[in-house]
Amino acid sequence: MNPNLYACVRIAEFPTQALLRLNTQLASQPVAVLDGRPPLQTVCSHNRHARLKGVSLGMTRLEAESISELHLLPRSLETEAAARIVLHECAAHFSPRIEAASKDTAATCVLDITGTERLFGPPQTLAERLHSALDSVGLRASIAVSSNFHTARIKALTSRSIIVIPDGQEALALGKLPLTALDLAEDPAETLAIWGIRTLGELAALPVSELVARLGPQAVAWRNLASGTLSHTFQPIEAEFTLKEFCDFETPIENQDSLLFIGARMIDCLSARAATRALSLASLAVAMQLEGNQIYQRTIRPAIPTIDCKFLLKLLQLEIAAHPPQAAVLSLTLTAQAGQSSKMQLGLFMPQTPEPSRLDVTIARLKAIAGEDRVGSPVLEDSHRPGIFRMQAFSVPMQTHKAPTMPTESSHPRMALRRMRPPVPVRVQLNAQQPVSFRSTEQAFRVSAAYGPWKTSGCWWSTDGWNAEEWDILAENTTGNSVACLLVHNCALNQWQLEAYYD
Repeated sequence: MNPNLYACVRIAEFPTQALLRLNTQLASQPVAVLDGRPPLQTVCSHNRHARLKGVSLGMTRLEAESISELHLLPRSLETEAAARIVLHECAAHFSPRIEAASKDTAATCVLDITGTERLFGPPQTLAERLHSALDSVGLRASIAVSSNFHTARIKALTSRSIIVIPDGQEALALGKLPLTALDLAEDPAETLAIWGIRTLGELAALPVSELVARLGPQAVAWRNLASGTLSHTFQPIEAEFTLKEFCDFETPIENQDSLLFIGARMIDCLSARAATRALSLASLAVAMQLEGNQIYQRTIRPAIPTIDCKFLLKLLQLEIAAHPPQAAVLSLTLTAQAGQSSKMQLGLFMPQTPEPSRLDVTIARLKAIAGEDRVGSPVLEDSHRPGIFRMQAFSVPMQTHKAPTMPTESSHPRMALRRMRPPVPVRVQLNAQQPVSFRSTEQAFRVSAAYGPWKTSGCWWSTDGWNAEEWDILAENTTGNSVACLLVHNCALNQWQLEAYYD
């Protein structure tokens, strides 16, 4: 028994299927794909609905436009490249050894499924599961399984369903196929036609010695192909795992709802592809080609990696609403970075925390209202300037979560500095270069003790320089209540501000 077993996957009319994989609203309508430079464009691919309308390969654009209700789409090599990656990812779930065998406008790959019976069952079951996986990502394929590499490839070329050829019956399975399945050159094909050879079975029945004497030594390979006995050295490819989806629009899109409709389908595909590898989406890079040769780029980073499609779509909607494209969109590309989703086990008596998705949506809405530079996590700047910080995007650190420990109470008294954001302007009265009273817009204070000044300055060489004097003040207001506060004198602008309170 031959130990080898191969499964050939062929996706016919690949340019059309690649375009309709994301643009699902056109799947039930006649669609033809045009290739070439205008006005010399011709039909290079079409779907079944277009074929029923009379569309044929090589038809000119003018002839295709005369057919009613026919949708004409330009060929997109980037869309086909993204769909080819999806094809290889689906195939890699069933075998790590894959050889590319594409030709013309069909996408073809052959899987070495030798020894996979214990994982996926018999070849028929594996082929059905592979067919279902491809169908879930929007690709319709024909699959042929055989112990001979070329037999599986030829049978997938001429069939439209799942075919499993038992070992030893390769010649019988290929016997009735037309001679054109071998894709011979014009001269030998014409010679065989003159001899009356029309099928592969008739070619396999010819005597080898006489066939070689008339057509040369290459005729042996043709005869072995026809009989299903030609050997093959498997050449597997190593495809890189990339989470990327691309969609080229037929007409420029200005409506946000239409853009999100396509984006939802792309996010679904990215999430499904990441989930098959037990991964989540840590970030989502959005790139749009706009009219006028403009580029739109944004990046969405959830607090924790996720595969929640509705949640990611909501973040995409809020991001586009906050930063709308400045022109009509010609194409959309979503590129995701994979990450591990964090797991946190809560204690038995710990309160339920909010869902991370709610936090991300809330942050996105706050950014739209207050501005991106006002929402996030504060980070101290590497500077001697007091109180200087910047805002960075909020993220949850990927680390093992432990149950929080109860804080221990300290016996030593502590003092906290409560900053005023923004500082409160005040009017200060001085006596012997020391504050004796100050007044804000709400109330007046009499200074009982003043400590200072503590002078700070820096960055005199730039516009961000500062020169200030700080005073620690003990004061009383008109009602007799005492306060401890920090007054700062901006020497460059001769302005006083109430910076903080001591609590």
